[in-house]
Amino acid sequence: MAESQNKFDVVVIGSGPGGYIAAIRCAQLGMKTACVEKDPTFGGTCLNVGCIPSKALLESSHFFHKMKHEATEHGIEVPTVNLQLKKMLARKDEVVKKLTTGVAGLFKKNKIYGIQGLGTIKSLGEVTVKKPDGTTETLVTKNILIATGSIPSSFPNMPIDEKTIVSSTGALAFSEVPKSLLVIGGGYIGLEMGSVWSRLGSKVTVVEFLPKIVPSMDEAISSRLLKVLKDQGIEFKLNTAVKSVTPKGSGAEVVLESKGQQETLSYDKVLVSIGRKPMTEGLGLNNVGLKTNAKGFLEVDSNFKTAAAGIFAIGDVIGGLMLAHKAEEEGVACAEIMAGEKPRVNYNLVPGILYTHPEVATVGKTEEQLKAANVPYKLGQFRFVANGRAISVGETEGLVKLLVHKESDEILGAHIMAANASEMIHELCVAMEFNATAEDIALTMHGHPTLSEAIKEAALNSHDRTLNA
Repeated sequence: MAESQNKFDVVVIGSGPGGYIAAIRCAQLGMKTACVEKDPTFGGTCLNVGCIPSKALLESSHFFHKMKHEATEHGIEVPTVNLQLKKMLARKDEVVKKLTTGVAGLFKKNKIYGIQGLGTIKSLGEVTVKKPDGTTETLVTKNILIATGSIPSSFPNMPIDEKTIVSSTGALAFSEVPKSLLVIGGGYIGLEMGSVWSRLGSKVTVVEFLPKIVPSMDEAISSRLLKVLKDQGIEFKLNTAVKSVTPKGSGAEVVLESKGQQETLSYDKVLVSIGRKPMTEGLGLNNVGLKTNAKGFLEVDSNFKTAAAGIFAIGDVIGGLMLAHKAEEEGVACAEIMAGEKPRVNYNLVPGILYTHPEVATVGKTEEQLKAANVPYKLGQFRFVANGRAISVGETEGLVKLLVHKESDEILGAHIMAANASEMIHELCVAMEFNATAEDIALTMHGHPTLSEAIKEAALNSHDRTLNA
């Protein structure tokens, strides 16, 4: 790119869901935009080694499990079901390639200058990019948007080698199914990857320091999910600390402690899934007087502005819920703020989705949060065991749980455990965005037979008038 072309209205550092969406919105609003990505392909963690490849493997492993264990229930004889892991992983890679190539196509369509290399803030209004070939390019800009995302957290005494002791990245690419897999952390990523390898034949054990899995989840849903996953063959060790993980032979030796008692166990692979931390290394924050807070996050105001003039930040790097869709909404809002508009992000209605089977999807408050805040509420529930579509497709495990304000009837929280919960939750996201009441949902006609009828029934239940249970 010629020197005269190196001047931009905004340079986005990071091309994950927050970064590339922000870049597209900036371009739509008439800003000359560049997006810098340190990795070989665009899309960030989500598209390359996170949301997308994990969902591809979850789908493939679920399909394998159903063919092996549930086909006969449908009158289908499958004499032999063989796993071809290499092909399964290749399909996952093709899905990733299609979507990352798609981001590059979107950049071209929107006339965004996409550049691969390590982006460093040299000064206010300048970003240098060290390219893979060793050359450096300097981008001059009015605004800089930091959207560098996050990386997996790890224990200081447990170095991740991505072979025996792995992060979520390594767990996406085992060359063979491990005979035994220890998952450290009972959160979203750990349960999803644990489910993948359990379905494919690994003996999976999940160890969690706290007394429940997915600590942020509604207690009733978390407890039910724990039982379901145990029934699927996953072992759980709750209230348990990991004292050490030591590579030994072709596997690892792990020391666990619970109630003051220690035990030493051996596993073929260990997945460290204890959360994620902001990615700020190499950004050059010191060059513009920026510092991260005690937890490593960049602090911003309500307009995503950092303490440095013309420098904004969004997504995982500023904390809050570390979710791709939250970063996307912040990216759009930040672009519009740069353009002089006044958008908002409703942080009270960020859906959370766990892609186990059944899936769990939530939005709004949990029952525990309402109790702690002394908010008067009533409960509306409906189990899929009484839903016609669920029975017909053999997916009766789960329920819809609505938390409704006792006086105003406004929906305060929604929690769905179901085969298609990830798709069903958005009816409630929209309803809650418009301050809908349970009666509004109850009076809305739902198609029959559908899983979504359970949402209507739960709303009816909050008024003590369930029809099908």
